This record gives sequence, structure tokens and C-alpha cells, in this order.
Amino acid sequence: MLKAKRQVELLAPLVADCGRHGELVAQVDTLRQSRELLRPYFAGLKLGLLDKRLANLNDDGQRLQAHAARLMIQRDEQRAQVDELKQAVADNGGDRLERLAYEIRKKEQERDVRQRKAQRYAELIGAVDEMPAEAEAAFRTQRARLGMHREQARTREAELQNALTEHGVSLRQGKLEHDALTAEIASLKARRSNIPAEQIAMRAALCQALRLSEQEMPFAGELLQVREEERDWEGATERLLRGFGLSLLVPDAHYAAVADWVDRTHLKGRLVYFRVRPVTRAELPQLHRDSLARKLSIKPDSPFYDWLERELAHRFDVACCATQEQFRRETRAITRAGQIKAPGERHEKDDRHRIDDRSRYVLGWSNAAKIAALEAKARQLEVRLAELGSLLGRIQDERKALEAQQMALSRLEEFADFSELDWPAVAVEVARLLDEKQQLEAASDRLQQLSTQLAQLRQELAATENALNERNQELGAVKAKREAAEALHSHAAATLADAPDMAGAQAGRLDAMRMEALGEHQLSVESCDNREQDMRKWLQDRIDAETKKLERLRDRIIQAMMAFKEQFKLETAEIDASLDAGFAYRNLLEQLGRDDLPRFEARFKELLNVNTINEIANFNAQLARERETIKERIARINESLTQIDYNPGRYIVLESQASPDADIRDFQAELRTCTEGALTGSDDAQYSEAKFLQVKAIIDRFRGRDGLTEQDRRWTAKVTDVRNWFLFAASERWREDDSEHEHYSDSGGKSGGQKEKLAYTILAASLAYQFGLEWGAVRSRSFRFVVIDEAFGRGSDESAQYGLKLFQQLNLQLLIVTPLQKIHIIEPFVASVGFVHNDQGRDSKLRNLSIAEYRAHRAELSA
Repeated sequence: MLKAKRQVELLAPLVADCGRHGELVAQVDTLRQSRELLRPYFAGLKLGLLDKRLANLNDDGQRLQAHAARLMIQRDEQRAQVDELKQAVADNGGDRLERLAYEIRKKEQERDVRQRKAQRYAELIGAVDEMPAEAEAAFRTQRARLGMHREQARTREAELQNALTEHGVSLRQGKLEHDALTAEIASLKARRSNIPAEQIAMRAALCQALRLSEQEMPFAGELLQVREEERDWEGATERLLRGFGLSLLVPDAHYAAVADWVDRTHLKGRLVYFRVRPVTRAELPQLHRDSLARKLSIKPDSPFYDWLERELAHRFDVACCATQEQFRRETRAITRAGQIKAPGERHEKDDRHRIDDRSRYVLGWSNAAKIAALEAKARQLEVRLAELGSLLGRIQDERKALEAQQMALSRLEEFADFSELDWPAVAVEVARLLDEKQQLEAASDRLQQLSTQLAQLRQELAATENALNERNQELGAVKAKREAAEALHSHAAATLADAPDMAGAQAGRLDAMRMEALGEHQLSVESCDNREQDMRKWLQDRIDAETKKLERLRDRIIQAMMAFKEQFKLETAEIDASLDAGFAYRNLLEQLGRDDLPRFEARFKELLNVNTINEIANFNAQLARERETIKERIARINESLTQIDYNPGRYIVLESQASPDADIRDFQAELRTCTEGALTGSDDAQYSEAKFLQVKAIIDRFRGRDGLTEQDRRWTAKVTDVRNWFLFAASERWREDDSEHEHYSDSGGKSGGQKEKLAYTILAASLAYQFGLEWGAVRSRSFRFVVIDEAFGRGSDESAQYGLKLFQQLNLQLLIVTPLQKIHIIEPFVASVGFVHNDQGRDSKLRNLSIAEYRAHRAELSA
């Protein structure tokens, strides 16, 4: 029955979709047919519009032809009158006047051309400080002079370019030097030493990488300075000790890390450093009485004092010589001028920098003098840079003026002939011709009158010819439009003739579609093609949209057919999953409709209520009885627990609550759902089917589903064991008012002894319940035998004594199995001892002793 019902559920929407698919196919066919009729439809519309246009063009052509004929007659008459007046003017001296007018126009044009060239020449010649030449000889002399100017200008331009390059390089170098000075001054003001910023930055990078303090690694120059009374030797000392002063002093503790960092780092500069080992006090070498080392002070509070003192004594025991005689006698010597003498006859004097240039000093722990020297040097450099900038500006200005002069000289080469510039000579000729024309015109009034009439008539003739040309152009345009319209008319007629006859219903449908697709619009001959394309696109979009609906519907139908075939393979063995097989699925649905399904559903519900659901209800009731039994047993155990003093004045109560386990809660809910309405039932078919599926789901899990057998077995064991339906806790309460002292939801957070004590208490109460004991009652003939295997082997002595006392109060008959280390705890509570011994795992021996015999034997062994 469920199978048939399921078939109806699947077939009903499938058959409906098949019907919908047929309707959509018909709609798409109609749209495609309309699309194919668009061309003849719009051709017919265009023919009607072209008929109206051709009629209008014929009317316009006839009107324009009549107007053009009238203008041609008027033009011929005016031409005859012009010829008559021209003859009359010629008879009265008019030929000479015409020639004069022509010559005057020609000469005026020549004059204007020469005048413009002369003005351009004057502008260019003024740019090179020259005056325009007024005669041909002066013009030639000036051209020769301009050639010399061009050569001089090119030479001067090269000189200026060289100067500009040279001074520009000097300015850039000066700016770089000034920037370096500024940076050095800023660096010095941020500290007290005279060490250059480059070396300071190198030390900073090293200390940052190794996470060391810069004070731990000073430069030697930061700890040395020339004594105040020896300032005359400061320049020579700085020159000799410069390299040593720029050396970094590295304590022995940091030497390995510094050496490794320096080796793997690209320093982009030069670094010298000394490994400073701990110095043992020893005698210093005897210094020369004029030794340079005597003129130096070491920073008193420096931890490197002893090392520096020894290094200075060994490295710079150099005689400071005031005279050349002493200098020549000494083996190691230096003069105030900075000449150095070393053993082996080597002499050196480095004057690349001034010896008194404080900007290069590196010694001392105060840098005020060096900052002042660098600032003075920066000011001098700023003055020099300003002078260079001003000089470069003047050179640039001169270069620009020279470029303008060269451009003017280059353009002056265009003027090679003085006659091209001599416009006054042509102006004189124009004046002479104008005088002659005026004299002729003044001599004949008749000629003047005829000339006036001729000029007026010529204007009228020109106007008539212009009007005639306009009419002819309009006629040509009308003719072209008519020819174009006729061509379009022929093309539209041919299109309409080649197309099949269009029924009135089709034309009406296309009219309605045109209104829907294009809305209110004014159709013209020119817009017909575009409107046809717009409507074709609208129809194609509709076709595409409907086609997509068809494809989706087809896919859905085929998927539904495949799903139906997959579920009901026997019934559909000879039916395909295709649209062509839709009738077969429709037949199946009709066949199912002819079956009496409601009758089977009623019988199904009756059997479901009478058998299956009733059994499930009985099963649920049995589980409920087990649950109540557990609650009753807990209540009985609590009666025993109230008799036991867990702590002075307090006792233990066991509490139970429903388990929060999701599997158990879901199982209980499913059982309730299956039995709801089982007695009264329902006439709803969906209700019966739902009950069947609910019961089936539970039974399937009890049996074990395919692939989930082990998982379902564990689930069944858990949910059907009613003990798992509870969570147990213990509540310690005061006997006086029954208020709670402490709650034990589990044994977590308790010591080992507390856990054991709680366990013994509950065990004793459980034994009392199991044997049906009344607390404190003595029944000597009752059998209450309990075996305890290593129960006290790992517990504390106090908890073991507490448990044994409880068992004693219950008059239990105990057999305790325990190792020997706990025998002193158990001994007061037992009557006999069975001692088991296994020699090397091969031979077991048992010896039974009464407690008195055991104590006597132990006393003998102790004695």
C-alpha cells in the first residue's frame, strides 16, 4: 500500500509536468512561427508607408519643376540685358577702366605680400639688435654681417653650455656635501662624542642586531682626548690617532657574537674593532719624556681605562719633537705639522686635509668644538652654493637670450632678395594706377551711369542663377529620394511576394506582439528595419526564455522518471526515462487511480494499531517499570544510609536524575511518539503511514542496519539498559535539620581517602539492602557472606578502618583477600588468617591460622 501511495506521489507531479511541457512546446512553436513572419509583416507595413512617400515626392517634383522653368526664362532675359550694357560701356571707354581695375588689384596683392614680409623682417632683425636695410647694397652688407653673428652665437652657446655643466656639477656636489654636513651636525648634537655619523650608525646596527647597549662597546676616540695644556699638539695627535680613535672596543664576553655578525653582514663601510680581554695589572713600559701618550687623557670612569692605558703606552709612545734636530735624532717621532717618523726610516705626512680642521677630529668626550667647526664650514658652503646658484641663473638667462637670437638669425636666412621686401616701390605704382582710373571715371558721366546699371544687373543675374541652382538641387534631391523609395518599394514587394500568405489571425497576433514589444511608437520607412530587429530580438528573448524553461522542465521530468525507475525497477523495466515515454507514466498513474487504495489503507491502520503499536506500547511500559524499580531500590538504600554516620552528625543520601544523553532522550521521545493515539487511533492516512515509519525506524535499529550493525548494537545496549537513564549523585546532610552540607555529583575533586569513604558507605548500604538487614539487628543464624578481594590494598588506613567498622556493624561474614602490608588494619576485625605463599611461581602453599595463633607466631618471630 505504501508502495502504491509513493508511486502516486511521484507520478502525479511528473504527469503534470509532462502536460506543462506540451503546452510550453506549443507556445515556443507559435513564437518561432511569428519570428519567421516578421520579414513579410514589416515588408507589408513598409509598402504602405512607401506608397504615401512616393505620392508626396511626385507632388514636390512637379512644384519644383514649374518654379525652375520660370527662373530659367528670367535668367535668359537678364543675360541679354547684361550683354547690351557691356557693349554700351565698351563704346564709352569702359575697356581701359576694366584693365586698370585688374592691374590695381594685382599690384595691391603684391604690395600686401611684400609689406608682410618686410614687417616680419623688421621683427627678426630687431631681435639681433640691427635696423632694417633700406637699400639693396645695405641689405647685402647686412646679410654678410648676420653670417658672422651666427658663427659667434654658436661659439658662445658652446661656451655657455660647458659653463652650465661645470657649475651644475659643482652645485650638485656642494649640495651633497652640505647635506652630509647637516646630517653630521644633527648626529653630533644628539650625542657627545666626535665619532662620524657613519661609524655611529654601524655600531647602532650591530648593537640592535645583538640586543646590546651601545655604552658597552664605545669607540676608542670617545674615551680619549688631548690634555688642555697640550692643545698645540691637538692637530698632530688627531692625525696620528684617527684610525685608533675610530676603532670599536668589544668586551671579551661579546667578542664571539660580534665577530659572527660582522662576518655575515655587508657593512657598506670600514669597521675596525679590538677584542678587549680582562687586563691583569702589570708594570707599564717606560714612556719617552716627550711621549704623545703623556699628552692624552683617558676617561676616568671607563671600564676600558686599564686596557687603553696599556695600548697607548705600547702603540703611541712617540716623541713629540719641537725642532727638526730632535726629530732627526728620535726613532719614533712626530712634529706639530703632522710629519710622522717610524722605525725602519719610514716617514709620512698626509696633508690631504688641514691639520687644524676640527671637523675631522674624532677624540674627546665633548663635541662642541667640532659642531662649531662643522657649522662654520656649512655656512661657508651655503655662501658658495648661493653664488653658484646666482651664476647658473645668469648663464641660463644669457643662454635663453642667445637661443632666441639664433632662432631669429636662422629665420633671417629666408630673406635672400631685397626686392621681396621693397613694398614702397609697388605702393607708388598702385597710387599711379588709381589716379589714372579716377581721371577716366571723372571725365565721363555716361560711363559712370552705365557702369552702375551694369553692376546692379549683374547682382540681379547672380541672384537669379543662385535661385535656379537651389531649385535644381532640390529637384535632384527629390529625384534621388524617389529613386530610393522606388528601390525600397520594389524590394519590399519582392519580399512580400516570396513569403507565404499570412492569415488574418497571424497578422492580428503580430500587431498585438508589436504593441507589447515596442509600445506606442511612430513607424517610418527608415525605422521599419530597426523596429523589425527590435521585435525579432524581443521574440528571440522570449523564445530563449521559454526554451530554458523547457530545458529545465525536461530535466526535471527526466530526473523524476529516473528517480521513479530507480525506486520501482520492476514496474518500469520496459519504460524509458524520456519525454516520449510520458504516456506510459500517465497510464501508470491512471491504473493506480483505478485501484481501491483507501480500502487497503484502512486495513493497514487496523493491523498497525492492533499488533505492532501495541507491542511497542508494552515494551515502553516494561522499561517504565524497570525505571520505577531502580527508583524504589535507591529509596531502600537511602533508608540504610540514614543509619550510617558518614561524618559526625551527618549522613549520605543518594539522588537520581534523568540522564542528559542525547541518544537516550531521543529514544524515549521516539517511543512516546509511536504510542501516542494508539488506543483511539486516527482515520488520517498520513497518520497511519507516519506511525508505521516511526515503528519501522526503531525496529530497524534494533535489528542493525546495513553497514551500521555494530553501531546500532551499541546503541541498543545503551538505550534499553534502564540504568543508563539515570545520573546518580550523593548528598551529605546534617541530621539535625536535614540541610545539605556538600553535594557529590561525581568523585572528581576529592582526595583518595574521601572517595574510598564514600564508596564504602554506599557499598555497606547496598549490602544491607541486598541481604534485607535491619540496621543494628543481630541474627546469629543468618548467612551474610561477602568476599572482598584486595579492597583495602591501595586505600588509606583510615578509610579501610571506616569500611571494616561498617561491615562489623552489619554483622557481615567476610572473606578478605589482601597483601601483607594491610594485615595490621584488618587484624582487629578477623577471626582467622589463611596465609598463601608461592615459591618462584612454581609451588603454592596455604597455611590456616586462628588470629590468636597468628599473633603468637608473629610474637615468636619478633623475639
